[in-house]
Amino acid sequence: MRPPQFWSNPPQAPGVAARLLAPLSAFNAQNTARRVAREPDILPDIPIICVGNLNAGGTGKTPTVIALAERLQGAAPHIVSRGYGGDLKGPVLVDQAQHDAAAVGDEPLLLAAFAPTWVAKNRASGVRAAIAAGAGVVILDDGFQNPSVAKSLSIVVVDGARGFGNGRVIPAGPLREPVAVGLARADMLLVIGGAASQSQFETVWPDLPYLPLLRGVLEPLETGMEWNGIRAMAFAGIGHPEKFFATLRGLGANLIRAVPLDDHQPLTDGLLRRLELEAAAQSAQLVTTEKDATRLPASFRQKVLTLPVRLKIKDTAAIDAALADLKLN
Repeated sequence: MRPPQFWSNPPQAPGVAARLLAPLSAFNAQNTARRVAREPDILPDIPIICVGNLNAGGTGKTPTVIALAERLQGAAPHIVSRGYGGDLKGPVLVDQAQHDAAAVGDEPLLLAAFAPTWVAKNRASGVRAAIAAGAGVVILDDGFQNPSVAKSLSIVVVDGARGFGNGRVIPAGPLREPVAVGLARADMLLVIGGAASQSQFETVWPDLPYLPLLRGVLEPLETGMEWNGIRAMAFAGIGHPEKFFATLRGLGANLIRAVPLDDHQPLTDGLLRRLELEAAAQSAQLVTTEKDATRLPASFRQKVLTLPVRLKIKDTAAIDAALADLKLN
């Protein structure tokens, strides 16, 4: 389900609907404030790095978790995820050979390729399981508004082009909590996007509370695949599918059709059959994201190409210093 258009209005002009919904937003903001003020259930004796956001929906958390897991190799990183869309409550260690997205969710299946990944609806239980299994550091995938685990380092991720939308809390806007309130608990702000998006973010959000700022960009992973000129029919069920389609076009692909799906949308047999028939009729190759590929049935995966992307942080000095302060072995 796509968010309402007025969520994307500038904060200076949030729109009539946002103003009408303001009382509900205030109620939700108060509930979140009460929740995050609770004492944590667990005070781990290993570092806990939380990758979260203020916006509902995709901002680039998954690529950020992957980048941290790769950077922390050697420190025995484990990942703990809620496993959105999966049936298992956990805590359970994700096994790519045994689990599918219906059981553990698509993001944990992807993350499990980079570090041991635990699905746990109760994040404190997931962290306890990771520590018992030998984790030297835990990366929390989301959970910034969840107080059950004390965090050592909290990184808030935001899409530079979208920023914090109209600056209002759900349902008047896209936020889980007010910007100033959320950033006051954060240790770092990571803005993801190219030069134009970074500049736009600075223009629209010039007066944020001070905290170290990281700038990152999502870049296609070099796999040896030649995308230039390929006739492609792309589909994507991520937070902002249009970004994936733009990346394909930027690589020179001839995008015959782009099919946006809802985030985490199940890839049913009927949907895949329609995509396959349309691609064949257009003499086009089906292409999707890494995350969507985890939801494909095994029998269908050989019919679809995957374009992986990775987060590249422009200046790593701030994150290097923060990780050094955690005294990881």
